[in-house]
Amino acid sequence: MALNIIKASERMAERGGIKAVILGPSGIGKTTLLRTLDAESTLFFDLEAGDLAVEGWSGDAIRPRTWDDCRTLAALIGGPNPALRDEQSYSQAHFNFVNKDGAAEQFAHYETIFIDSITVAGRLCFQWATGQPEAFSEKSGKPDTRGAYGLHGREMLAWLSQLQHARSRNIVFVGILDQKEDDYGRTSWVPQIDGSKVGRELPGIVDQVITYQELQAEDGTKFRGLVCTSPNPWGYPAKDRSGRLEQIEEPHLGKLFARIKGGQRRDALVTEIPQTDAA
Repeated sequence: MALNIIKASERMAERGGIKAVILGPSGIGKTTLLRTLDAESTLFFDLEAGDLAVEGWSGDAIRPRTWDDCRTLAALIGGPNPALRDEQSYSQAHFNFVNKDGAAEQFAHYETIFIDSITVAGRLCFQWATGQPEAFSEKSGKPDTRGAYGLHGREMLAWLSQLQHARSRNIVFVGILDQKEDDYGRTSWVPQIDGSKVGRELPGIVDQVITYQELQAEDGTKFRGLVCTSPNPWGYPAKDRSGRLEQIEEPHLGKLFARIKGGQRRDALVTEIPQTDAA
């Protein structure tokens, strides 16, 4: 089958979704950001089983309990990946199996999937990985931690990539932010996810990396804000692929998404170079 060229006008007319990860310490209010999204078009992917922070929110929710649940939902939300073999998760065969009763249709109208949290998803994935044949030594039959972590890393990245390819939807991953110290006493901020591979590669999968933190204004007043660009004075993880966000934005995802989709890119602001007379 020939590959069709997508015209620029067609590409720009497409409704592209935003893929973002929001990281922050426990208790900062990450789950509460759900309240700043349109309830009718948002699905709350509740892995934390801790929706007290959004009690009274009028949107829909789903509560996966196992890694198989997470994979099934990712297949239904993201659709089949034609590049995968039939025995692989998210292939056409996998999608046909989980969608045999037309289950994907119930997700069709949601514009935003709010996944709380990627930290818990990682735990479910690792728990599943430790029970697979790859997590045991072929010779001794004893648990093989390296094998389990290797499988966990591949599974998590495949899951994240599957959701990232849900082109028309906004996908928001929420996660806990940890501060780590190396052998030389240097500190850095990293996502709290089992295994190091996923934390390293996550920023390359999503469009936006945002840290939600308590900050301090010049007058000493403390406030909560979204740190959206890097480098920043605090060394927080941040990335703005849209080029439309300020370093600190208001903690309101509805306004943030509107700015990403409709604002002016910072690199589009061209300063006219003054003409000088030739010598």
